[in-house]
Amino acid sequence: MEAAELTEHPTRAAVSIANAPCSYGAFEETIGVDPLVPDAVALLDQVAAAGYAGIDLGPVGYLGNVEELPARLADRRLALAGGFMPLSFGDRHRLADEIGQLDALLDTFDAAGSSACRPRPTLAGTTPPDARLGPSGTARWSLAEWRAYADGVSTASERCRKRGYEPTFHHHIGTEIETPEQIDQLLSLTDVGLCLDTGHLAVAGGDPLEAVRSWGPRINHVHMKDADMHALASLEAERAPVDDLWRGQVFVALGDGGLECGRFLAALGEIAYRGWIVVEQDIFPQRGPLADKVRLDQERSREFLTRYGL
Repeated sequence: MEAAELTEHPTRAAVSIANAPCSYGAFEETIGVDPLVPDAVALLDQVAAAGYAGIDLGPVGYLGNVEELPARLADRRLALAGGFMPLSFGDRHRLADEIGQLDALLDTFDAAGSSACRPRPTLAGTTPPDARLGPSGTARWSLAEWRAYADGVSTASERCRKRGYEPTFHHHIGTEIETPEQIDQLLSLTDVGLCLDTGHLAVAGGDPLEAVRSWGPRINHVHMKDADMHALASLEAERAPVDDLWRGQVFVALGDGGLECGRFLAALGEIAYRGWIVVEQDIFPQRGPLADKVRLDQERSREFLTRYGL
């Protein structure tokens, strides 16, 4: 038990706790490809049984279409926390072609109905299939390239706001926006809120505690991870493919890794954070006893947050 457990933390009234399909191995790379991807209804049952109040959507359609999803959520007393949406922000022609995907996400939000804690359209850059751990190309961008990218983010943000949803931007390993410096630059050029992902920030060399201090007013969504720091350091030294993070099960149940989750929650309390905390473990699908461990990890993460009053 971490010492920070007894310090100030977010309150139940201010924060809602969700999980995500990627914690069980269901995400863009695996759905429709890997036969071990869990059945969506079974996944929803596990999330509800573990005591979560919400679920991230995952890829549009996975948890159900607009006719199926509302009843599936209502029957389990789950709300939608958000939905991940990678887009080509730096290429206005490709972005124009992709914007219908964002509309489909927002249509799903509409169908799912409202909740006290609204879902966040979670915008992110795109990940090339050969992405590796290490510096991305934005380090060499000109100011004009940065402004073009920021304009794309603003275009998508306004699309969300016109539909009644406040967006959040997810810095994501393997995309154009990974490091603290890149996040700073994007925030300086846009007014979009920040989805702070503790695991992805740590992979990119950032400190989640410092991030809360630096970007607190902009943080409107949280993806909370813990990580095996020894395994992470080995992969970073090898400049391994990004997929090795999920394949190697680098992200672990909250409290089992080295990301000082208790202190992170205390830091959120200090800025009076309000909104969703989405527990994510980012893993490839598992079978047999390992699939049981995945389920138990999500239960243990929920219990960890309960000990902090959430």
